[in-house]
Amino acid sequence: MHSAPKEFMHPGLRLRQARERLGLTYREVERASYELAARRGRSEFILHISRLAEIENRGVVPSLHKSYTLAAIYHLNPHDIFRWYDIPIDECFHDGATVPAPQTHLLAPPTTMRIPMRFDPAFDPRRTEFLSRMVEKWGHFDGVLTNVDSHHVYGYIGTSDRRMVPLLRPGSIVLVDVSIRKIDDSDWTTEHDRPMYFVEVRDGYRCGWFHQDGSRLVMQPHPLSHCLPEAWRVPEEAEVVGRVTGMVTRLNGPACIPPGESPAVRGYSNRRDP
Repeated sequence: MHSAPKEFMHPGLRLRQARERLGLTYREVERASYELAARRGRSEFILHISRLAEIENRGVVPSLHKSYTLAAIYHLNPHDIFRWYDIPIDECFHDGATVPAPQTHLLAPPTTMRIPMRFDPAFDPRRTEFLSRMVEKWGHFDGVLTNVDSHHVYGYIGTSDRRMVPLLRPGSIVLVDVSIRKIDDSDWTTEHDRPMYFVEVRDGYRCGWFHQDGSRLVMQPHPLSHCLPEAWRVPEEAEVVGRVTGMVTRLNGPACIPPGESPAVRGYSNRRDP
């Protein structure tokens, strides 16, 4: 009798096979889970024999803590366990990017990135062209690796944040270099060259043009946004997260709300000039 293809194998059976490959008994797994729970100081990591049997044989879905326990004891990648239960963990960033949020905020980076590995010999970087036609081979780069000692985080521009319209549209995603936290507003000639910064303030975040005068940090919205400047005292009321080095934006999407719906357009400001 032929066994079922691995891609159609029940998650509980996969976990059972992982345990058996290591030569572990139910009792040994339970004992190891007690040690893990004691080390982490949380009883939720304990995996009793009865629960382990239910996970393997009755289709019971393990909780987050018990999924971690299984991954740790079986030497598995937690992402693999998520995938076995049809949770597309690698797509979390992309699924989240489709959900608009009113407020500007930081967001978790993608776990993997699709990057071009080899270009067509006819590719001319001086010409505007469809990238998909110019790439002969695509590959996936583990985004988790880029977060170790990384200088970059991601920011999301809230759908009610129109302070930098039309240069930076609501719903955009920006790449922020956290190694550059000193405001430099001197070396630019056009609005496209003027550096933008991501700044944390008491009621959230701001992204845009800033200049600093001593202990006073001022945000200058884009003139066409019709928003008012805002100012904070540093470091008491504001902290520079980093400099914006990249941007991804959607055109004519649901995030392109009328100006009248933005609190900033109505003169909203968490703090006026002191």
